[in-house]
Amino acid sequence: MVNHVFERHEAKFLVDEQQRTLLERAFEERMLPDPHGESTICNIYYDTPDFRLIRHSLEKPVYKEKLRVRSYGTVQHASQVFLELKKKYDGIVYKRRISLTEQEAMDFLSGKTNLKPYSQIAREIIYFYTFYQNLEPKIHLSYDRTAYFSKTDASLRITFDKNICWRQDDLYLTAQPGGTPLLLPGQALCEIKSESAIPLWLVAILGEAEIRQTSFSKYGRAYQSILTEKLYESRGIGCA
Repeated sequence: MVNHVFERHEAKFLVDEQQRTLLERAFEERMLPDPHGESTICNIYYDTPDFRLIRHSLEKPVYKEKLRVRSYGTVQHASQVFLELKKKYDGIVYKRRISLTEQEAMDFLSGKTNLKPYSQIAREIIYFYTFYQNLEPKIHLSYDRTAYFSKTDASLRITFDKNICWRQDDLYLTAQPGGTPLLLPGQALCEIKSESAIPLWLVAILGEAEIRQTSFSKYGRAYQSILTEKLYESRGIGCA
C-alpha cells in the first residue's frame, strides 16, 4: 500500500471546443502534456442511503468531505486502485489516498474485512467509514482526462475532462465505464490545480477566451440529475 497526500487550490471552468483550443495553444511554451496521454478515470462514490454526504456538500459548507474509490480504466480484482478521502476546507482541497488492490478495497468497503491501520491516512479512512456506519456505493462516475503540467511550477496542473458519465448500476471498477452524460456535446471541464494563485499568463488567456470560473461537482451534478429524474417520475413525465 502507498500513501498519497495532496493539498491545493482548485478552480473549475466549463469550456467549449474553441476555448479549449485557445488554452492548449497557450500551453505550448509553458506546459507539458502528461507522458501517459489521455486516461480514462473511473470512480465509485460512497454515501449514506439518503445521500447525506452530497446533500451536505451542495449546501456549500466551510468544510465538506467525500469518500470514493478510483481506478484508471477498467481493472481486475488484483489491479491497483486508490481509496480516497477528499476534503475541502475554506476553499482548499485536501486529497488523501492509499493504494491497494480492487479486491482489498471492495472487501473493506463491503464490510467483509478490516483495513489495517498501518498509516495516518488509513486510520482516517477507517474512522470516516466507521463514523457514517451505513455507507454504500451510490454512483459510478467515469471520464476521459487529458492532463498538463507546468514547466516551471511543479504544483501547477491543468486537466480537461470530457465524456463525463454517471450511472447507478454496475457499481464496480471492474465494469466498463459509461452511463448518462453530464456535459453537452463538445464541452469539457477544465480544472486548474495549484498550491498558489493562478499565474498571470493563465489569467490573461482565460479572460481573452471569455472563460469564467464555475462551481461544478461531478458527483453533485449526478445527484441533481437523480433528483430531476425522480421529479419527472412523480409527475408522470418521461425523461429523454
